[in-house]
Amino acid sequence: MGIYSYIRGIVVDKGEDTVVIDNNGIGYEIICPYSISMNLPLAGEEAKIWIYQSVREDDITLYGFVTPQMKDMFLSLIEVSGIGPKVAHSICAQVEPDRFALAVIGGDVGYLTSVKGLGKKGAERIVLELKDKLKKAGVGGGASSKASSKSASASASPVNGIASDAIEALVVLGYKEQVAAEAVGNCYNDGIDLQTLIRNSLKSLAR
Repeated sequence: MGIYSYIRGIVVDKGEDTVVIDNNGIGYEIICPYSISMNLPLAGEEAKIWIYQSVREDDITLYGFVTPQMKDMFLSLIEVSGIGPKVAHSICAQVEPDRFALAVIGGDVGYLTSVKGLGKKGAERIVLELKDKLKKAGVGGGASSKASSKSASASASPVNGIASDAIEALVVLGYKEQVAAEAVGNCYNDGIDLQTLIRNSLKSLAR
């Protein structure tokens, strides 16, 4: 992981692939496709952008994200063999974290291959390795019983299944199981669908 968490400063310029942030008189050029930077304030306004610093022998690059959840997704992706920062960032620019996590836990390789720049082998590797991460962490198979009284007391298996799947999705994005379980429990409501539960849980963790 890079040494920086985020930069707060004035937006100087937003290009097609980069954004420049002025922080105390230093202009930081950050790799940030328009599909991401469009969610940042206009030039001249203050912005907070989450970043990952990639350091190689002959290059130092900053990759930008508009939310910590997007950065968490990126960090999970670069743990997958064969997925470097450039490809991981491209995926983040095209897929929301909640939809990405849903595809992984559902083994939806077809959806992931629809992402530009990601082939079938890469998509399969993402699903395989991130699902293996769940197994190593011992997540699943009753994890929903930890998701606070709202979900843990539910007797219907579809409800428990939704809570458990949402916890798994958050773990895929890098959250500890207990933290994920608490967030899911706090956001669970009768009739909620899985993607909404994941999205709401992520929002609650960002607060």
